Amino acid sequence: MVERTAVKQVEVKSKNSPLTTHHSSLITRKEGFTLVELAIVLVVIGIILGTVLKGQELINNAKIKRAYNMYREVNAAVYTYFDRYSKYPGDDNTAASLWPGTGAGNGDNDGLIEDFRINCGADSSNDPLRESCQAWLHMRLANMLTGATTPTTDGIRAPSNPYGGTIGIGYTTVEGLATNWIGMSRVPGDVCQTIDQQYDDGLYNTGAIRSYTNYNTNPNTIHDLFFRL
Repeated sequence: MVERTAVKQVEVKSKNSPLTTHHSSLITRKEGFTLVELAIVLVVIGIILGTVLKGQELINNAKIKRAYNMYREVNAAVYTYFDRYSKYPGDDNTAASLWPGTGAGNGDNDGLIEDFRINCGADSSNDPLRESCQAWLHMRLANMLTGATTPTTDGIRAPSNPYGGTIGIGYTTVEGLATNWIGMSRVPGDVCQTIDQQYDDGLYNTGAIRSYTNYNTNPNTIHDLFFRL
């Protein structure tokens, strides 16, 4: 009887021993991040966000520069044509004889690239009759711009701009000023503001860069942006 009781006491002591209790606490213990670890995570997140935002800024700036450079390229092509033939493209009254069989039409040589259209070749059968649309074909036939030269519907097609719109060239009135313009469609208002502020007077209705609509008060909508030729 004495020996059996001793054994039972040993077993009870074993179950309540410090070793058993310590082992259980190790199993259920939970650890969180230290302040140093949290700081490292926040720094990494900050670097990632900074990289993404910087990348988007670079893309936006590149598109703005590309849009302005496209205006400069078209402007240079127009005046190179004028320098060579003493007439504006589209307004040239000798184009049909210069490039017979290409669909090139003659203009009236009055110094105005008439019947302005910003998306030549899109959906109008009247486009080949417009000096504004013939201007593209004349410059392409003269190797001043790249693009198709035949058939006429492709040769007169307006180039695309970086914002999903097209480019037009011709005589029209923008905010009271009637002259030859280079226009771009579907340009975001904040982009119009940036270009106007960098290269003109920053106002939509004055200067050499204008719009039919006020991009200064509506920067979150799209606009047609015009550059004086």
